Amino acid sequence: MLKMFKKYFNLFPSMASSLVFIVLGLFMAMGSLTFAPQAEAARAFFVFGDSLVDNGNNNYLATDARADSPPYGIDYPTHRPTGRFSNGLNIPDFISRQLGSESTLPYLSPELNGEKLLVGANFASAGIGILNDTGFQFVNIIRMFQQFQYFQEYQNRLAARIGAQQAQRLVNNALVLITVGGNDFVNNYFLVPYSARSRQYSLPDYVKFVISEYKKLLARLYELGARRVLVTGTGPLGCVPAELAMRSRNGECAADLQRAAALFNPQLSQMVRGLNSEIGSDVFVAVNTELMQNDFITNPQAYGFTTSKIACCGQGPYNGLGLCTPASNLCPNRDIYAFWDPFHPSEKANGIIVRQFMASGSTEYMYPMNLSTIMELDSRI
Repeated sequence: MLKMFKKYFNLFPSMASSLVFIVLGLFMAMGSLTFAPQAEAARAFFVFGDSLVDNGNNNYLATDARADSPPYGIDYPTHRPTGRFSNGLNIPDFISRQLGSESTLPYLSPELNGEKLLVGANFASAGIGILNDTGFQFVNIIRMFQQFQYFQEYQNRLAARIGAQQAQRLVNNALVLITVGGNDFVNNYFLVPYSARSRQYSLPDYVKFVISEYKKLLARLYELGARRVLVTGTGPLGCVPAELAMRSRNGECAADLQRAAALFNPQLSQMVRGLNSEIGSDVFVAVNTELMQNDFITNPQAYGFTTSKIACCGQGPYNGLGLCTPASNLCPNRDIYAFWDPFHPSEKANGIIVRQFMASGSTEYMYPMNLSTIMELDSRI
């Protein structure tokens, strides 16, 4: 806002002195500056996807896919559950730090209003997938089409506050993260033997189908104004403690799920390249989260972990069965576990993943550019 006044002063220097006193008088009458400098200065950030990036939307829904009870959040600054499927911070939180911003609020949070709207919003919902039938066992979750409807609703709320032109500019200049796809395998194709989708498609054909549907989602995001989108692939699906507990005999990763990830991630990268070519701009950035996580899964000691097979919180083999609850086994030191619960990385692992987002030089993890390059490039606009 101060920049706006300075611009006005440059155009009308003779009025500068009187305007200064008018502006100061307004601020004094208000009692204090009610505008959040950090919210205005930092780039807006929007998040779409599943439980890997949900930061509390499901808390407001009547669903079993929730992380609103202890020991979730045990290492969060408040030491209380927030709805994040983590012992503390998740990937969006660490990206917000890189942007120099506070964490985005869940879209369903009643606190998301006023100046908080300028920070962005998190629309993610645990249990969802690219396909609408994914996660059918979880009722009342925010599927992708509805996340996009909320995004449109958000933009209307934003325009009502700062004007349509400024709202469009904020959205166009924002960073967007979309993390979805893992549940389409874990909670759909491989959920039960002979699932409806596995009877309908061979695995290679299913992957092609899911990729084609993902492309539609990304195209819709572009229509809604997103111009810089981080698109994550799946992690090493067969190596999470839940799959080790259910499918492994000697701690080896589940071969069928690993094959799914090996088929999905290269095709996702190829699809992103093709979509960028159609648009004529590098709007979408493919993020190889499988490779990022493989680094600490195959060599946990190199990253300060003692294990990448056993979850910190859970029960049964590898602490991989059931949910993380107050009755679960709980490790005393979360920093030496790559996985917090049967499916989700620990806070420390999430931080490592985002450091790899920032890693400069190589396009091994991200294509066509890493987050450091994105931030430098977009700062010139």
